[in-house]
Amino acid sequence: MAWSLRFHGVGNAAAAPQLGSAMATIERDGAPWLTIDCGSEGLEAFIAHYGEPPRALFVTHTHLDHVGGFERLFVATWFDEARRGKVRLYVPATVVPLLHQRVGDYPNALAEGGVNFWDAFQVIPVGAAFWHDGIRFEVFPVRHHWPDTAYGLRLRGSVVWTGDTRPIPEALAKHADAGELIAHDCALHGNPSHSGVDDLEREYPRELLARCILYHYASAADGETLAARGHRVAHAGEVVSLKDPAPARVEPS
Repeated sequence: MAWSLRFHGVGNAAAAPQLGSAMATIERDGAPWLTIDCGSEGLEAFIAHYGEPPRALFVTHTHLDHVGGFERLFVATWFDEARRGKVRLYVPATVVPLLHQRVGDYPNALAEGGVNFWDAFQVIPVGAAFWHDGIRFEVFPVRHHWPDTAYGLRLRGSVVWTGDTRPIPEALAKHADAGELIAHDCALHGNPSHSGVDDLEREYPRELLARCILYHYASAADGETLAARGHRVAHAGEVVSLKDPAPARVEPS
């Protein structure tokens, strides 16, 4: 069985029209298996490639460049009886009310009424871990704007997706200790909510940086500069091979 990560977009909010919104899909044998986030530009790229909207998603946080595609996804899902109520949304429990405020809380999901926004989906609030299609994922908090509002995702032994974050060496020491590829937020210049390349080079050991592939940068030129500094940089539409997931490590009850 072959595993891969497809980047639908790699830009920050300002660069999304050119680089696509930061969004990716874990593929199994070339088919979409679990999609991370749902930005407008990312969703458009997903549909253009696969020919249909995603059937399972994990939401890292609720800034609109990561959830702005949900209205389109709702329409595509609700009006397809084969999909209605079956599209899985794995959402960290503290993010559920924020996601509702952002995309689900308005008077009528349809002008005709009679439909709740979440009727289209199977919403699964998650804590420190969840199971998808028999395989266990880990979820961990990251540093983005405000505590308990943004999270990363780990498929043990295969891939770690940080989501939007400042450097998190303590989290990655625990959640990226099995040789995973690490898709990491990184721009040329950092700010109080996002990592800059100087931040990563200061905070992370060389071995961990060698496993990072950088996304969420501000322009194509910035991506070229990051690459010139010796870093691996993701590009929209790029597909990266992943190692097979390791057996789940479940904490004893």
